[in-house]
Amino acid sequence: MSEEAYVASLEKVDHVVVLMMENRSFDHMLGYLSLTGGRTDIDGLRPGFGNTYQGRTYPAHHLTTTAVDVDPDHTASAIDEQIGSGRMDGFVASMAATLADRGVHDGDPAPAVGYYDGADVPVYDHLAEEFSVCDRWFSSVPGSTWPNRLYSLCGTAAGSRDDLPPHVPPMYDKPSFIRHLDAHRVSWRWYCFDTPTLRLADAHYSAGHHHQFGYFSKTGLSWKTKLEIRVDAKVASFLEDAASGSLPSVSWIDPAFTTFNPLGFRPNDDHAPADIRDGQDLALAVYDALASSPQWERSLLVIVYDEHGGFYDHVPPPRAADDDPATFGRYGVRVPAIIVSPWVEPHSVSSTVFDHTSIIKTILMRFCPEALESPPQGKNSSGRLRSDHPRYLGARVAHATHLGELLTRATPRPAPKRDPLILGATAWAAEQAKAEDAGIGQGEPGNPPQTDLQQGILAATHELAKRGHPAGTP
Repeated sequence: MSEEAYVASLEKVDHVVVLMMENRSFDHMLGYLSLTGGRTDIDGLRPGFGNTYQGRTYPAHHLTTTAVDVDPDHTASAIDEQIGSGRMDGFVASMAATLADRGVHDGDPAPAVGYYDGADVPVYDHLAEEFSVCDRWFSSVPGSTWPNRLYSLCGTAAGSRDDLPPHVPPMYDKPSFIRHLDAHRVSWRWYCFDTPTLRLADAHYSAGHHHQFGYFSKTGLSWKTKLEIRVDAKVASFLEDAASGSLPSVSWIDPAFTTFNPLGFRPNDDHAPADIRDGQDLALAVYDALASSPQWERSLLVIVYDEHGGFYDHVPPPRAADDDPATFGRYGVRVPAIIVSPWVEPHSVSSTVFDHTSIIKTILMRFCPEALESPPQGKNSSGRLRSDHPRYLGARVAHATHLGELLTRATPRPAPKRDPLILGATAWAAEQAKAEDAGIGQGEPGNPPQTDLQQGILAATHELAKRGHPAGTP
């Protein structure tokens, strides 16, 4: 098909939903599809893959726990070691250094090359069978969470491949693509559990705009009923909007990053050491809500991860077009990406190179393609652009590939049946409740260990509160 046909395919959808999870690589979460899942069309794990460290071979192996208790290093320098100039041979060495730095004596670095299978990620297994897997979706930056999330929102980062230090609130001032949606009167809403990442990325949205931010849920999930509500009842939620057919043109969903979110959910972002079963619970809730919505036939759901989190992948990241090629001229490590839509062929795979700016490209190409050329005029009396004015999003977005080529069906498909997945989620919720009642696996009450990401989110939340952000609103 031609590029014109791919662009026309975007007209099949009126609602784009994005769920960006945390810190897992493609081989770690979906590589099993080619190893034990019978998918010869997907470039995943193969026998013999792994790393060697200090004379010992560490093969890629199935992990026996869904909650890895170590958060691998995913700073820029660690990722450079992991990539090893394209050899992809430094993941175990990096994990060993992380364990040593944290004083874990005789720690096992093998989880760095561990993977999960279909029994561990049943929702993704279902989605891979029913929709499309992208096996060349790279994180935007060989770096940490915030540079990658900034690329997904702003088409660029803040000059560094690393996050700010944990004690410094991750509050940036980078113009996001959301400004273009506002300028062209395209509806959008940001759904979250904690402080919304958009408020931290783009200072224009750090305050106000309350009607455009909502919580993911206010009533719990059908299979997870224990929920302590501490939020404004007037705040919209994704589950309510999906059920009523009120989703805007663009919906962005942030997972629960911390244990202190107002909805009382466990972290479900998949950032180690979070249990990936909680992440599967969230992915199912998003998918089921959209599949049950009257807007299903005109929807596109993107499930993707911000970066690989230090876990093994075998595909070397290629070069990338960028306005700052010295710092950002290469993609980061490959991450899981699944495209869900009634317009996507089942059991399909795309090997087109995508990165997080493909999300921006898809949304703007569908709803306001002129924004990709030049933003509307908005200078003030001094001749300068207003502070809230949309900005040109740069070379990375300009060169990104949009998702229109995946929307190949002539007619939309009904949503697949999801009963086994919901039964599994119900059983997992019951298991959680039983463990909580027994006080098993909960760590120190009220004092769970915090990752650097969680520390940053909490610091930003406190800073916004000091600036007057009202409690009980996202």
